[in-house]
Amino acid sequence: MEKAKGRVFKYGDNVDTDVIIPARYLNSSDPADLAAHCMEDIDKTFIDRVNKGDIIVANKNFGCGSSREHAPIAIKAAGVSCVIAETFARIFYRNAINIGLPIIECAEAGKEIAEGDEVEIDFDSGLITDVTTGKAYQGQAFPPFMQNIINAGGLVNYVNNK
Repeated sequence: MEKAKGRVFKYGDNVDTDVIIPARYLNSSDPADLAAHCMEDIDKTFIDRVNKGDIIVANKNFGCGSSREHAPIAIKAAGVSCVIAETFARIFYRNAINIGLPIIECAEAGKEIAEGDEVEIDFDSGLITDVTTGKAYQGQAFPPFMQNIINAGGLVNYVNNK
């Protein structure tokens, strides 16, 4: 797997799927349509400020709430290269892997990395470096089979390529 590097958008605990992609937009499954409304109920300026490669950092229980796969699709389609959090809701974690969105659990990074920091992630080792502060954090690296799913762009592509 490759590395990711981007600017941080920081959120707190219990960021649920309803604020990641509000239910009123679920009549579309088009990634571009979903991306246009990503994070809009928690951060109205997110979609205007996010750039390809940027990173979301959050505290505990990111992606809680309903089990909609639309949430990680919206994040990925918005250009976010990775989500780092202290912990993820279990179904969001699985949905993210299934659609090929890299996510890394790291309690220390989730707590300490600040909005606007520049962060680099080595997916092979799980090493997260806050380039702004110079501090490094050891996140949980993906096992090779999960890296293969993410590299393929998600589970469906992975299976189809087998």
